[in-house]
Amino acid sequence: MATPSKKTSTPTPQASKRALPRDSSSEVPSKRKNPAPQLPLVQSSGPFVEGSIVRISMENFLTYDICEVSPGPHLNMIIGANGTGKSSIVCAICLGLAGKPAFMGRADKVGFFVKRGCSRGMVEIELFRASGNLVITREIDVAKNQSFWFINKKSTTQKVVEEQVAALNIQVGNLCQFLPQDKVGEFAKLSKIELLEATEKSIGPPEMHRYHCELKNFREKEKQLETSCKEKTEYLQKMVQRNERYKQDVERFYERKRHLDLIEMLEAKRPWVEYENVRQEYEEVKLVRDRVKEEVRKLKEGQIPITRRIEEMENERHNLEARIKEKATDIKEASQKCKQKQDVIERKDKHIEEIQQALTVKQNEELDRQRRISNTRKMIEDLQNELKTTENCENLQPQIDAITNDLRRIQDEKALCEGEIIDKRRERETLEKEKKSVDDHIVRFDNLMNQKEDKLRQRFRDTYDAVLWLRSNRDKFKQRVCEPIMLTVRDNKKLRVNAVIAPKSSYADKAPSRSLNELKQYGFFSYLRELFDAPDPVMSYLCCQYHIHEVPVGTEKTRERIERVIQETRLKQIYTAEEKYVVKTSFYSNKIISSNTSLKVAQFLTVTVDLEQRRHLEEQLKEISRKLQAVDSRLIALRETSRHLEHKDNELRQKKKELLERKTKKRQLEQKISSKLGSLKLMEQDTCNLEEEERKASTKIKEINVQKAKLVTELTNLIKICTSLHIQKVDLILQNTTVISEKNKLESDYMAASSQLRLTEQHFIELDENRQRLLQKCKELMKRARQVCNLGAEQTLPQEYQTQVPTIPNGHNSSLPMVFQDLPNTLDEIDALLTEERSRASCFTGLNPTIVQEYTKREEEIEQLTEELKGKKVELDQYRENISQVKERWLNPLRELVEKINEKFSNFFSSMQCAGEVDLHTENEEDYDKYGIRIRVKFRSSTQLHELTPHHQSGGERSVSTMLYLMALQELNRCPFRVVDEINQGMDPINERRVFEMVVNTACKENTSQYFFITPKLLQNLPYSEKMTVLFVYNGPHMLEPNRWNLKAFQRRRRRITFTQPSQ
Repeated sequence: MATPSKKTSTPTPQASKRALPRDSSSEVPSKRKNPAPQLPLVQSSGPFVEGSIVRISMENFLTYDICEVSPGPHLNMIIGANGTGKSSIVCAICLGLAGKPAFMGRADKVGFFVKRGCSRGMVEIELFRASGNLVITREIDVAKNQSFWFINKKSTTQKVVEEQVAALNIQVGNLCQFLPQDKVGEFAKLSKIELLEATEKSIGPPEMHRYHCELKNFREKEKQLETSCKEKTEYLQKMVQRNERYKQDVERFYERKRHLDLIEMLEAKRPWVEYENVRQEYEEVKLVRDRVKEEVRKLKEGQIPITRRIEEMENERHNLEARIKEKATDIKEASQKCKQKQDVIERKDKHIEEIQQALTVKQNEELDRQRRISNTRKMIEDLQNELKTTENCENLQPQIDAITNDLRRIQDEKALCEGEIIDKRRERETLEKEKKSVDDHIVRFDNLMNQKEDKLRQRFRDTYDAVLWLRSNRDKFKQRVCEPIMLTVRDNKKLRVNAVIAPKSSYADKAPSRSLNELKQYGFFSYLRELFDAPDPVMSYLCCQYHIHEVPVGTEKTRERIERVIQETRLKQIYTAEEKYVVKTSFYSNKIISSNTSLKVAQFLTVTVDLEQRRHLEEQLKEISRKLQAVDSRLIALRETSRHLEHKDNELRQKKKELLERKTKKRQLEQKISSKLGSLKLMEQDTCNLEEEERKASTKIKEINVQKAKLVTELTNLIKICTSLHIQKVDLILQNTTVISEKNKLESDYMAASSQLRLTEQHFIELDENRQRLLQKCKELMKRARQVCNLGAEQTLPQEYQTQVPTIPNGHNSSLPMVFQDLPNTLDEIDALLTEERSRASCFTGLNPTIVQEYTKREEEIEQLTEELKGKKVELDQYRENISQVKERWLNPLRELVEKINEKFSNFFSSMQCAGEVDLHTENEEDYDKYGIRIRVKFRSSTQLHELTPHHQSGGERSVSTMLYLMALQELNRCPFRVVDEINQGMDPINERRVFEMVVNTACKENTSQYFFITPKLLQNLPYSEKMTVLFVYNGPHMLEPNRWNLKAFQRRRRRITFTQPSQ
């Protein structure tokens, strides 16, 4: 039973939806005080089965403020118009029993199920339980998208709730038990395997699905073991065969091993013999070394006196060399003084030469002055003669003035022409910049247009092809056609696209019926038309067809006050940033009904291009190009004019230059004559007394010669001192040579003695190295011999040393061990015996030690594999026994269950003059993961049975088949309740009536589980049962408040009206 609740806001067209209550005993309304009371746990032993729903309570959930529904124990039919809140009850059942939001196919977050504008919501489900009813409460926090769970008013976790629900065999995720409205189509999409699993969970015993899972696991293990046993058996046979092939080679290998053991024994004794030979040689070398060492000592003692005499001679030589160095220093100083005197004398000679040269220069200058005076007089005479012959200059000044005026005029014209050229160049640069800017802007427009065309081509290929056709055939249209086309047009490419015709009178600038200022108080900031641009025909069509100039756009403030906005403004369409609201007036009750939808993400208009602006830019580009051509033509004309003026200016300047030269020639001659006379006067005044200069030079030379004589005397004395020092130095050198000669003789004697000493020492070193080498060789031979015999550092060689002979796998031993002392004691004998044994061992060719190792290893693996194979076979037998036992427990009950389903399913179809059957289908009886339930149906007598698929049958046929299958499960079902939401929508009236009768007859039987059947409409004159519970869901702004809901008062009023009607 559903009871209304008190509204918490002003009644509007979006008022909370309320379900009409029903008295389950009298099927007439009755009053319920406190719409959501805290009910105690019901201890009932009535017709409810374990886990049935006793009560559903909702608060701020989807369309409900507060609502409580009390379903009956059998068939519960929930009826109401579309949008009243029927499916909200289904969502409450699913979410209240720990179902996931995705099960309903509506939203993926639980917060979306809370009523808009509320921060918290609540769903409470009370389930019948013999030991005491179970009350599950789920509180939903919208901000955190989080749920809080309570069992019998005590806080708990979702996991505990899921365990409690599963214990009652409630499976809201199983489409055989819980089929919401948005999942009806998915039932037919279930594969045979998925349908079998859902059926097992829904109506089979609890252990049936577990047995099925165990069988699948056992079968997988069995396959793995069978494969493993087969592989191991094959591998074992291969190894046994391979060992048989190599057995003879192994025996020959051990025969060869006996010869190798003797070789090893001989090789073990050989180092000891080598060691003894080397040790004797070492003793001999040591005696010779000691004798040579004594000879070295005696030779060293005889060299000591010679060494002392050599040292004395060396000291005397050092003293003499020091004295020689002193004399050399004195000689150097004397020589340096001599050189200084010679330098001074040379400078005096150079001074005399300079005086003589200066006198010669003055003599030459006087001769040159006399020659220049003569030349100047002759030049003056020539200029005077030329001046006399020059004619009187005519008056040329008027001609020069006229040419000057012409030049000034031409200069002015050139300046004007050049100024205009500069202006035109600047104007051309400005136009080129403007052209480049317009070109760049057009390129940007083209790039944006290409992006839009790519989106159009990817999503609507035909429309894109039609746009290309329009661009190449635009001349075929009388009026302007805006892209893209949207009216059905056929061309030779057979494309279908849509187009519309703009109204004849433009609506693009039509004013809205309301001023925007009136709507700003509700948060509206613009009309939809003002938020985008479009060509005038497109905008006119949108305004005419969709009235976008009348649709306001609001802010978050509008969304928060949406109920008030709808009530007061009476607008038909409203947009906010995230939602669109559509407001309609009911044709029957004249009440306002509103709906809202979320705005989709923009896909095709994210890139905008103003085509009108682009056309304007193209026209602007043409105008700039025309101006550039005009400027270029003017520049060519101005440059030609400038060249003509330049040529005329050069001609006038040449004429002026010639006239000026004629005018200034006489004045130039007079100036030259005056200048030459001045120069002549200066040259005559600049005289020189050569005799006085010669006398002064002779006096200076005499004084210098006196100084030179004094310097030569001093130089002679210095040379004598230097000669004496050289003689003393030579005497010291002779003494030093005598000392060196004696020292060399002593050193020669010392070297002879040292040579003999070195030879003796070298002999000693060689003997000592030989001794060390032999000693080291003895140690190495001793070490190698001990290593060969496996002796430690402190152990002595035993009297008898025996080799260890291995035992071959067949159990036969080799010959008796050989005594170490019986082997030869000389190297030649040992080498001869080694050669013989090696020759014998080499006769055994083609033997590989790895074959023996592999033979032994395979023997071990064969033994190990034999044991493993026995264990695997025992394990495989155990798995097969387990499979046989579990299969018997699972398959026989399953076949019986499917037979029962098939019997009821076939009966249901037969009653409808149709045919249907359900069978257990599998391709291989051993593949337990391939078992499935196959549903085959036939709705017409002329056809065969076809498997139920999402593609073969129609929507109504699938709905009928799904409903009948669920009805076939009803009496067999072990789940406490089943929910089917609006499954009859696709059925025709005949099938709907038949299915309804079957639902009533099946769900109202004794000992059947609870059934929820949700539908928005029913046919007339349908059969009903006393055990049915009909729940009517109403909504609207004029519903009674909960505290005024009194079913008894309604009944009395109805009886009173009924009694008074006849009297009237």
